[in-house]
Amino acid sequence: MSGEGRPGASPVDASGLTVGVVAARWHEKITDQLVARALRAAEDSGAEALTVRVAGSLEIPVVVQALARRCDAVVALGAVIRGDTAHFDYVCDSVTAGLTRIALDESTPVGNGVLTCDTLDQAVERSGLPGSKEDKGYEATMAALETALTLRRLAT
Repeated sequence: MSGEGRPGASPVDASGLTVGVVAARWHEKITDQLVARALRAAEDSGAEALTVRVAGSLEIPVVVQALARRCDAVVALGAVIRGDTAHFDYVCDSVTAGLTRIALDESTPVGNGVLTCDTLDQAVERSGLPGSKEDKGYEATMAALETALTLRRLAT
């Protein structure tokens, strides 16, 4: 985890926009923090947020798609931690492909804040908890809002 080259996640003026926040319930310490930081990003930008919790990361894309039809942007949040089987690879690939497809099919920005880590410690380092090196909930929300504003400008 270098974070090298990562752009800053500064608030944008997203007043009047609605961002959907979809988060898995697995690894609650991590996902609760990701949600808190995503909501802070929405607040800092003046966007309205709608939050939905789902069972696990595999359930995220279908709810993201439903919200992409009614929100200006959507953020997907979860934590997938590698185990002893190939399940990790299938979940990560399915969620990433699903989120990408939804963004393209619905023409709605989808911020991907689903952490895919080898260890729980790596997830903590990306969660935005005090002392963490990264803040993926905040960053994913800002990226989605910034992209929604870009799409609005391009539509005019």
